[in-house]
Amino acid sequence: MLSSHVIAHIALVGIGATAVMDAWLLLLSRLGVPTTSFALVGRWVGHLPRGRFAHAAISKAEPVEFELGLGWLTHYLIGIAYAGLLVAVQGTAWLEQPTFLPALAVGVITVAAPWFVMQPAMGAGFAASKTPTPLKNGLRSLANHAVFGTGLYLAAAALAWAIE
Repeated sequence: MLSSHVIAHIALVGIGATAVMDAWLLLLSRLGVPTTSFALVGRWVGHLPRGRFAHAAISKAEPVEFELGLGWLTHYLIGIAYAGLLVAVQGTAWLEQPTFLPALAVGVITVAAPWFVMQPAMGAGFAASKTPTPLKNGLRSLANHAVFGTGLYLAAAALAWAIE
């Protein structure tokens, strides 16, 4: 069983990594590159308790109350879960001496979730295959998750340095 200290450390790494990804998404948005709408993520999650997993087009689905907040909460909880996955694979010692490649690998591997779960369930097809520019969108997702992986390392390294 993990100590509360380790759980808190994992949560902070996940939050930090997700914030790095959000800074990246903000930069892309300011450069005119389309980015994820967390309101639509919240809408999708909001429909799950109603038994609705897949949508032809999530943008046309009935809005749910507080969908933007629900989307952001989901985004950060997923980031924490992915940090937990990294520590589960690497061990808690990774938190004390983080290394870049495992963090990047987890970031890249986690692109499977949007490609094979969220995008199809939200009506965009596997790896955004039903969008007007599937290759571009798929590569953008991959880049975003690589940035998240970099964020896992940066957040863990900053925490390890702060705790020393």
